[in-house]
Amino acid sequence: MSNVLDRFSIDFFRLDGKVAIVTGGNTGLGQGYAVALAKVGADLVIPTYDQNWDETRALIEKEGRKVVFVQADLTKKEDRKKIVDVALAQFSKIDILINNAGTIRRAPLLDYKEEDWNAVMDINLNAVYFLSQDVARIMAKQNYGKIINVASMLAFQGGKFVPSYTASKHGVAGITKAFANELACYNIQVNAIAPGYVKTANTAPIRADEGRNEEILNRIPAGKWAEPSDLMGAMVFLASKASDYVNGHILAVDGGWLVR
Repeated sequence: MSNVLDRFSIDFFRLDGKVAIVTGGNTGLGQGYAVALAKVGADLVIPTYDQNWDETRALIEKEGRKVVFVQADLTKKEDRKKIVDVALAQFSKIDILINNAGTIRRAPLLDYKEEDWNAVMDINLNAVYFLSQDVARIMAKQNYGKIINVASMLAFQGGKFVPSYTASKHGVAGITKAFANELACYNIQVNAIAPGYVKTANTAPIRADEGRNEEILNRIPAGKWAEPSDLMGAMVFLASKASDYVNGHILAVDGGWLVR
């Protein structure tokens, strides 16, 4: 037993020489995920809808890592192909895929528009499925890979006024498990993180609403909103060798929200 235990090293959490794609990695939680991977040695490919990437580039290059940005619409097949092609052209491999990009549209169920449903499902679920499929084909040839999807508390709950978002995040949890079953034979692990309530630009309006903010804090055993940095360790774990025997899992990082 001692020989087996001796195999473990803190280096299991290092990502030196690894290449990671982080969709939507130029802002919010995505930026935190990208910087976290850079801090432990990974080089980055970051697909983004716009070109506001100067801050993220500086943060990653500060860690001595390389980063390539790809302007892309994840709902378009040709743009997803471009992401894979750029990653292979720049780094010759893809070790990690983080499906972080997402959107949300709020309205009461009885007033919810078909175009809002389709827009959310296209980016939150369809793009995750097809980009994961494209990257998995590369990882299968390498016989190695980590795919990490970003789910939500609404992968477990119903929520209000966000039916498409809730459906999409339940779907993300489902395809995480389905991909894990099929790709394990290629030494590919597929997991998801489900963030709780995090301080980002997207949640600023909720935090500014005193009543809603108090309601949320009263539900969180930790008694506070998460900072983006609170998600970084979990992402590094799922992207690294340390999680090689973790597969098909939805990891809630929520300050205890789900158990309250």
